[in-house]
Amino acid sequence: MAKQKFYVVWDGHEPGVYSTWEAAKRQIDGYPKAKYKSFSSKAEAEKALKGSYWAYVGKDTASGKKTLNELEALGVRLDSLAVDAACSGNPGDMEYRGVHTRTGQEIFHVGPLPNGTNNVGEFLALVHALAWLKQQNSPSIPIYSDSRNAQGWVRAKTCRTKLARSGDNDRIFELIERAEHWLASNRVTNPVLKWETDQWGEIPADFGRK
Repeated sequence: MAKQKFYVVWDGHEPGVYSTWEAAKRQIDGYPKAKYKSFSSKAEAEKALKGSYWAYVGKDTASGKKTLNELEALGVRLDSLAVDAACSGNPGDMEYRGVHTRTGQEIFHVGPLPNGTNNVGEFLALVHALAWLKQQNSPSIPIYSDSRNAQGWVRAKTCRTKLARSGDNDRIFELIERAEHWLASNRVTNPVLKWETDQWGEIPADFGRK
């Protein structure tokens, strides 16, 4: 039987600790830049609620976290962006975001958007990060992703999803078309690197729902 998780909502309709993802999701749906994360015990979640979201985001609260020094020693380039996506179902409500690897500060967050997939979200997150760094005139800052599929799609400059257009996901397909156009029109100079979850723990942009 799966171990119960507890969910902290720092910024949402009603901040607090929730014992199911369904209850927590109601507090963040439609709330701009909601801040939330899962924990393996109620006591840990209640302690986290009293603290700062930024002290926990991107950290593996279930199995322990690695310090920045440990990550750096393992070869992680901390002056970088990390991206990730989440999807409730397949297809389902999809969202993605990018954070600064060293600080965990959220740089962008899009969604949730209906009737998407995790792979599409990972692809859009990578292209969003590439476009954002180009705007910042930062052509050499690395981007970490834990999705090999998304990295391959970026190299191919094509979103190779089998997701069907259904009307309610028109916004997702608009973002895909914009991303593919950006890739066709721009040279990718930022290193796109694989985040090695087995060695380093969850990627800093992880949504904390595992």
